[in-house]
Amino acid sequence: MPVFDGHNDVLLRLMRGKIQPEKAFLEGDNIGHLDWPRMKQGGMFGGFFAVYVPSEEMGVDVDSLMARAEYDVPLPPVLDIAPSQRVTVHMSSLLIRIERASNGEVKICRSASDIRHCLDNGKLAAILHIEGAEGIDPDFHMLDVLYESGLRSIGPVWSRPNIFGHGVPFRYPSTPDTGPGLTELGFELVKACNRLKIMIDLSHLNEKGFWDVAKLTDSPLVATHSNAYEVCPHSRNLTDKQLAAIRESRGMVGVNFATSFIRPDGMRSDDTSLEDMLRHMDHLIEHVGVDGVGFGSDFDGATIPAEIGDARGLPRLVDAMRKHGYDEATLRKLCYENWIDVLERTWGR
Repeated sequence: MPVFDGHNDVLLRLMRGKIQPEKAFLEGDNIGHLDWPRMKQGGMFGGFFAVYVPSEEMGVDVDSLMARAEYDVPLPPVLDIAPSQRVTVHMSSLLIRIERASNGEVKICRSASDIRHCLDNGKLAAILHIEGAEGIDPDFHMLDVLYESGLRSIGPVWSRPNIFGHGVPFRYPSTPDTGPGLTELGFELVKACNRLKIMIDLSHLNEKGFWDVAKLTDSPLVATHSNAYEVCPHSRNLTDKQLAAIRESRGMVGVNFATSFIRPDGMRSDDTSLEDMLRHMDHLIEHVGVDGVGFGSDFDGATIPAEIGDARGLPRLVDAMRKHGYDEATLRKLCYENWIDVLERTWGR
């Protein structure tokens, strides 16, 4: 079964690695969750490749915190724009160099028809995505440059605040209603993305920011890697009211494989069953519709269930979905068709 995925952090892993990034990705390095050989083994033909500017370490043991019954992970401070732009350009160039070195096997997709072409021809369909817009200046000059480089999706914030808005923290138990939403510049960023037909990703916005975007945007509401709050009461997950708004907009939710957003107890542990993931899928299908749910793995950016392991384990998840009762038409929608359709509604053909 072909799989198109809503979120991965492999570019950050490659940037931090010691092996030449193009070689590591295209030939395989068996580090983390993703490289092209493992994607092919798992049937994963494409997805969103995130550009994320990391913060300096704050001396906080996040793994220990998120192993507790309750936690509230401290957020790092606002980042300066100059170093953020350097990292943004660096990571964007990694995907461009991978495409150039791939002998036509990898394509940075700018349209839904590009993705369909990759699916039909055994190529990797890569979407250049920004997770947290720290590298974008208030006058949006960098936005224009990145758009011409292939950028087609932006999450205005990661969880820390920036000049565009406020992210939702890693807090359990907690609703996503955790503070103020978009800033005035954030509203302008949404308008600029609407003009360029860049998709807005809602996954790291808090609830106020979610509704700010919902009131302003003329595109489908999309959360690339989020789960259901009613199944796991984590601040990163979406309430039924938010899911109803996504459904009304003919939008999309990508089920996040991160175990702390799957497990009802909110703990970060790879000892997490696929049955817990299927509870989120069932809930999302009930509230968003079968045409509005897909995958948003967070590969290379999260602790995922050991039963999946890495991209090679995707067939095990698909088999569990099949045994759970999803028919083949539903599986095709969840695994790849819904992503292509929502991107066509957002970008055009």
